[in-house]
Amino acid sequence: MFSGKRSLKANFEAKIPAKKKVNPNFRSLCSIYSLISTLNMEGTVLAPALEGMKHVKSEEGEMLTKPFLDVCKQILPVIDKFGAAMVLVKTDVGGNITRLENKYLSSPEEFQNLYSMVQVEVAAKNAKGSSSCTNGLLWLTRAMDFIVELFRNLMEHEDWAMSQVCTEAYTKTLKKFHGWLASSTFTVAMKLAPDRKKFMDVVGGDGDISYDIEKFCATFTPILQENHKFLAGLGLDDMKA
Repeated sequence: MFSGKRSLKANFEAKIPAKKKVNPNFRSLCSIYSLISTLNMEGTVLAPALEGMKHVKSEEGEMLTKPFLDVCKQILPVIDKFGAAMVLVKTDVGGNITRLENKYLSSPEEFQNLYSMVQVEVAAKNAKGSSSCTNGLLWLTRAMDFIVELFRNLMEHEDWAMSQVCTEAYTKTLKKFHGWLASSTFTVAMKLAPDRKKFMDVVGGDGDISYDIEKFCATFTPILQENHKFLAGLGLDDMKA
């Protein structure tokens, strides 16, 4: 951040003589400095995801595949901060992102809108398959529900230890869709959650973590709810593991 000062790009462009043709290389240099300025912005570990959420919908209000998946990717470093407690979650999230991304890359124009791949599978009558993109979107959305609920617990229950924060979030979001084995495994993993204060210090970075968590929950929740609404309309929101 350059508080109280002009950005590097502004400083460079201020030196451009008026009404004179500017060398394209000079413009490129300005762009590079602008990028460097952006990369060095202060903020929390949630900042990239918050920025990405601004672009998940088209001007027509359609949920876009690549921007949505990019936001989910930007949440992976957040999950990393939980350490061993979230290994299973990270693996699940990463796998579902890859599945959906591969489908998108097979025909970017056809699958530009996130729900188009579900509609194709519904028409082919294979949407309920365990390896379907429909299944991948459902479980990716559920995992994001879990992350949102976890951060909501952090804000609303300041006296809870991190293990309780994680366990309560799991109970409210994912547990009802898991069988006994998966549920038992997750319950044990949640006990490996890091120290709450250390975690908050790590994810806070140079930004206002409380503000970003509240914004994260408020912004991401309706996006995830829209996914659920779409899937529920097709009778595909209640599939279990």
